Amino acid sequence: MTQNTTDAASPSGLRTPTAVDAVAEAFAARLLELNPSLATELGFPGHETEYQDYSPAGHAAHASAVRDALAQLDGVEPADATDEVTLDAMRERLGLALERHESGWDLAELNNIASPAQNIRATFDLMPTDTAEHWAHIAGRAANVPAALEGYLASLRAAAADGKVSAARQVRIVVEQTRKYAEEGTGFFAQLAANARLAGGEVGGQGADDGGARLPDDVAAALADGCAAAAAAYGHFADALEAELLPLAPEKDAVGRERYALASREFLGATVDLEETYAWGVEELDRLIAAQEAVAERIRPRATVEEAKALLNADPARRLQGTDALRAWMQRLSDEAVADLADSHFDIPEPLRRLECLIAPTQEGGIYYTGPSDDFSRPGRMWWSVPEGEDSFTTWAETTTVYHEGVPGHHLQIGTAVYRRDALNSWRRYICWVSGHGEGWALYAERLMEELGYLSDPGDLMGMLDMQRMRAARVVFDIGVHLELEVPARWGSGIWTPEKGYSFLRENLPISDGQLSFEFTRYLGWPGQAPSYKVGQRLWEQVREDLAARARAEGREFDLKEFHSRALGLGSVGLDTLRRALLV
Repeated sequence: MTQNTTDAASPSGLRTPTAVDAVAEAFAARLLELNPSLATELGFPGHETEYQDYSPAGHAAHASAVRDALAQLDGVEPADATDEVTLDAMRERLGLALERHESGWDLAELNNIASPAQNIRATFDLMPTDTAEHWAHIAGRAANVPAALEGYLASLRAAAADGKVSAARQVRIVVEQTRKYAEEGTGFFAQLAANARLAGGEVGGQGADDGGARLPDDVAAALADGCAAAAAAYGHFADALEAELLPLAPEKDAVGRERYALASREFLGATVDLEETYAWGVEELDRLIAAQEAVAERIRPRATVEEAKALLNADPARRLQGTDALRAWMQRLSDEAVADLADSHFDIPEPLRRLECLIAPTQEGGIYYTGPSDDFSRPGRMWWSVPEGEDSFTTWAETTTVYHEGVPGHHLQIGTAVYRRDALNSWRRYICWVSGHGEGWALYAERLMEELGYLSDPGDLMGMLDMQRMRAARVVFDIGVHLELEVPARWGSGIWTPEKGYSFLRENLPISDGQLSFEFTRYLGWPGQAPSYKVGQRLWEQVREDLAARARAEGREFDLKEFHSRALGLGSVGLDTLRRALLV
């Protein structure tokens, strides 16, 4: 792969699309047809009420589209360096997608965070709610929830017949989650219908109140019917999981080496030595604990890490009360980061300088980012899902989270790719997503903010080290438990089990009981994903250091801003592809 990434441009200044781009564009369009929820996520009109086919036939159709795209790629030659990256990235991603499909585990996907059980519901979070037409779309999609869940159940049943069932722990938590979606009066769909309002000055058919205008009668009726059908379908889905899948589900959480190795490659876009990575994770965890101990000494001489954190928690200047205060604080900090970093260490185009910070409509735990729509009419958004009963938050612990999810983290990374329509095809801009690349970048962004002086306050630095420590602990836990490796002497003895792992996580994850329960279950049910953060960061930092060493050897200064621009301009690709694109 050539190092030069400057390509010939058309007279208009845009890169001339190539034969490789044509294959990528056709494949992206096919994916949007197969997955209407993805179209909603990306802000494309035309599929507002539909769902993908979650049945085995739907999975087969997706696999067929992947095979067709790979066959077409074999018949084209790269016209420039951008094409070379596209070919490398697509062959790696699509090849892995086929491996996963052929393993049969795509039909069995069920966990507490990123399976169709949650995704079917989560689509509603991204749908606009301003007008009567918007609410009519929501009503239509709600009415289609039953068919989506039936297709999903068909896949779970087919996988079970082939001996592939997620662990019982995951089945139980999804039963609990989906029953909450279905609850009468307080469930997600009941609340969606009850709280529906029009935004702005649009007038509905039922008068208005301080919460906005009510919906027209016909739309309100369709929404009530659709939400009732969706809630009933989720109730049926929970019953089916409990009656059919749970009796077949293994109690053992560990997935074993073969399945784990495939998952690791999927989330990293790179092949790593799992034992070496596990040993590195143990060493990195020890290093971060030592760094925290040094910061604790700055907060109060001879204080332990826990004593220093208690002092920070007791500081009223570092505490937020209520989710409104949390949202406002996130927004202010995010806006300040955008203003400070634009044009200095990053190129931040004007559309990317808008980032919305929001409290999520669920109470499942977790903090996440959703990208902007293709035309940026819907901005990038940072969401905080606050567990029920939690109402107090500490700024020292969460400053680094805002940088991780916002700028220079996910918002700058994902938004830059969407913005690069001048150079990147649609698949590169908004379809391809590699966790190790994306989450690794976000952790790199946290460390970068320390490097640039934004975490000079010892409390904020302690918070960043807490988050880094958490991600290192996840490497140890995830690989250790799923491969059933030996527990390091510092943390016990014998072979890792979930029970030993829970105690280990309790010591190393600075989160609430509700969040810990959520995260523990997530790691067990989504193997390979949690380590992709810290391992991805490791690979990002190795690429940067290799480029800096090359610059020193050539007698020139390493340009950090140029590195950021080149790297982010590639979009999300596998980490092996990233290395080849930047270093070879």
